[in-house]
Amino acid sequence: MKKALAIDVGGTKIYNAVIDEKGEMLTEVEKHSTPHDLDEIKNIFKSIIEKYENEVDAIAFSTAGAVNNENTKVIGSTGNLVKGYKTIEFDKLSKKKVFVENDANCAAWAEHVLGASKDMPNSVMLTLGTGVGGGIIVNNKMLKGKSGAAGEMHFKMYPDKRRHCTCGSYDCFEAYASGSGLKKTAEEMLHDENVTTYDVIDGLKAGNEKMTAVFNRWQDDILAGIIGLANLFDPDCFVLSGSMAEFVDTDYLEKSANAEIITMPTKVLKATTGNYAGMIGAALLALEVK
Repeated sequence: MKKALAIDVGGTKIYNAVIDEKGEMLTEVEKHSTPHDLDEIKNIFKSIIEKYENEVDAIAFSTAGAVNNENTKVIGSTGNLVKGYKTIEFDKLSKKKVFVENDANCAAWAEHVLGASKDMPNSVMLTLGTGVGGGIIVNNKMLKGKSGAAGEMHFKMYPDKRRHCTCGSYDCFEAYASGSGLKKTAEEMLHDENVTTYDVIDGLKAGNEKMTAVFNRWQDDILAGIIGLANLFDPDCFVLSGSMAEFVDTDYLEKSANAEIITMPTKVLKATTGNYAGMIGAALLALEVK
């Protein structure tokens, strides 16, 4: 059975494990702090690869940032990765096949092959964390776009510059549907800059009316995005993952979206492949498991 060394690169942590073509982890997950120096991060990659290179058929990177259509290079890295990250020549890190893909796309593929969207040819993944990631699968193929950057959830919610986004623009979906967006919504509605997402969630659980109203506004921003994406892509389902996804009401989102969309009804599901979906998806893609 074929195996891949999967490496998941995030802004604060780097994880790695050996994964087979069934998506099963064959080693314990190893964790490293993400360096703030380009040479240091390359040295971590080299040390991980040297340890497992002879045991595997491919090296699979799941990484923050947009990745080119050749799956060899990051073409748009995020601000939380080291300066110069886009210059890394991943294919030169190993004598084995090296495959690189955006982390949200990898997670979407893991769900498509093994998880919530299995046996569904068309799906949209929304990763709701500090930011919002996205992965779109159309007719059992990853939608990459002309350059590889398709699926970035930075479409505009409003035209009049209400809220700044991390991408440098204003009023993107990410600025409202993320965990950071929930905090900003709470600040605006409660006129309190010290309120946190934990305050909102704790208040929601306790039945606090003000916190419930904040949460409902945030969830309706997610709903607005789902409605727009459903009308554009007509997917079988949406899969929600990430740290904030556990709090959303998928039944509410599904029922409300289907009441408004002009396409056929869709499903709204929570991801099932777990915290290491990015690594699993990267391994499956590198090993060409469909």
